[in-house]
Amino acid sequence: MLVVEDDAAIRRGLVDTLQFGGYTVIACADGAEGLATALSAQLDLAVLDVMLPKASGLQILAEVRRARPSLPVILVTARGSEQDRVNGLQIGADDYVVKPFSSKELLARVTAVLRRSAERPSDVGRITIAGRAIDFDRREVDRPDRSRAQLSEKETELLRYLVQNRGRAIARSELLERVWGLPSGGDSATRAIDMHIVNLRDKLADPSDRPQVVLTVRGKGYMLAAGDTP
Repeated sequence: MLVVEDDAAIRRGLVDTLQFGGYTVIACADGAEGLATALSAQLDLAVLDVMLPKASGLQILAEVRRARPSLPVILVTARGSEQDRVNGLQIGADDYVVKPFSSKELLARVTAVLRRSAERPSDVGRITIAGRAIDFDRREVDRPDRSRAQLSEKETELLRYLVQNRGRAIARSELLERVWGLPSGGDSATRAIDMHIVNLRDKLADPSDRPQVVLTVRGKGYMLAAGDTP
C-alpha cells in the first residue's frame, strides 16, 4: 500500500494507522516520488494527499488511471468543498477523505475500497511468490524443488482472493463471505477455513524451507507473503 503525504507528522500517522490495520506500507513525501512509486511498485491501494510538492495528488491520480486503471486510490485533503470532492471522483478516485478524520474512519474506508476492488474482474493468470510459480488457469503450483501440486477449485479461489488483497490481513469472516459466499458463521465455519488454509499451505510447501506463502497475522487473519513478479 502506498501513502503519499508531504507533512511528516500526518504521514507518520497514516503509516502507523495502516500498519496497525495489518497493511504493508510504502511512504513517500512528495508527488514526484509518489508518482514513480505508484507506477512501478506492487500495490493494492494508494492513499494520496491532494496538495503535494512537485506533483499534486490529482496529477498522480490522472497518471495512475492511464497506466494502472484498476489500482484503487483514496484521496486525502484538508479542502472539503463539494467541488474538490467532485473533481477527484471525476478523475477516478475510489474514495475521498477530508481532514481531520479518525483512524477508525480511514481503516473503514480502506477496507471498503479494497473489498470493492477485489470484486472487480481480475486478469492475474500467473504469479510467482516466494519461489512458487502459481498458474490460476491451470490450478497448478510449481515449487522450487521442481515438484508440482494441483489446487482444488476452492483453494484456487482462496489463493486468488489473497493475491487480490496483497498487503493486508484478511479476516476469516471476510474469507467466508467473499470466497464461500456465506454469512459469518460460528466455530465450524472457522475450522473449515483453517482446514483449507492448512491444505493450501501443504500444497505450497517447499522442502528447501523457503518462507511460507500464506502467513498468519495473529488476531487479524491471513495474508499473502510479498510477491516476486505477477
